[in-house]
Amino acid sequence: MADYKVSFDSLPWQSSSKCARHKIFQHGNRRLRLLEFSKGFVEPDWCTKGHIGYVLSGEIDIDFKGRLVRFAAGDGVFIPAGRGNEHMAKVITDAVTLILVEDV
Repeated sequence: MADYKVSFDSLPWQSSSKCARHKIFQHGNRRLRLLEFSKGFVEPDWCTKGHIGYVLSGEIDIDFKGRLVRFAAGDGVFIPAGRGNEHMAKVITDAVTLILVEDV
């Protein structure tokens, strides 16, 4: 990666479920993910992974075991990993697009 630029246009979409797709750029133990969720997305279980990112478009509710927090375009996302931070996402608008930076 000599020019330090990630061209998401050149990366293929991958589908992780019926209502979710993503593009991944990985370098070493870090990755950058562009995600799109459409209405109807349902997580199969409580997520305990950490997430750091930014909502590019749309709105999504994150349920923290009964405490709902709405994230909209322009909001940053910072969810620490581990128990006590379990969460599930629900798409509010027709679609939501996020960018996440993650350790792998």
